[in-house]
Amino acid sequence: MPSIKIHIPTGTTLPALRREAQACRACDLWKHATQTVFGEGSARAAIMLVGEQPGDQEDRDGRPFVGPAGKLLDEALAEAGIDRSQVYVTNVVKHFKWSPAERGKRRIHKKPTYAEIKACRPWLDAELEAVKPKVAVCLGATAAQAVLGRQFRITRERGKILNSSISSQTIATFHPSAILRAPDPQARQTMRGALVQDLKKAAAVLRNLRPRERVANRQ
Repeated sequence: MPSIKIHIPTGTTLPALRREAQACRACDLWKHATQTVFGEGSARAAIMLVGEQPGDQEDRDGRPFVGPAGKLLDEALAEAGIDRSQVYVTNVVKHFKWSPAERGKRRIHKKPTYAEIKACRPWLDAELEAVKPKVAVCLGATAAQAVLGRQFRITRERGKILNSSISSQTIATFHPSAILRAPDPQARQTMRGALVQDLKKAAAVLRNLRPRERVANRQ
């Protein structure tokens, strides 16, 4: 089934967007998901975190980053000195894409296609318009490629301050779920340290921007 292009009026508030997104049928992912998982956080957040898609727990609870990856993200944010309640967290795709495990009842995460990401993009753009973050952090390769281009590679450009379609101050880093899937404890520790370092960099970028804004407002 081809994706359906959706139109979202400009100036729509986050609560209104969240309500509208529950009925989204722009692609077929809604058919097997429990519900739409929209972004959440402060409407005045200066930092926006963008992941790939909701996971199993997020699909059941209807909130982003509340499962094991969300717990790791909370810990990393705290270490970086960032209050999660002051950021906005979302995903480039709002429905959980999965396939059944060969045995048992587990639902296995499947990577969304480019067409599915493109179909969902208007929701991310609407969130950006509503929140207007100063700094964007892409969590994982899928989110980074959706924002920075399909040729982007985390291994080459992780942690750099880049200009993107969503913010002139964009950083890409590891997704917490990738850290959890790392092959051994040492790899997990290294990747986790990189995530914290990149979040600290995002916080530093924001601190550097604010004095300039205060000067500009006085002029």
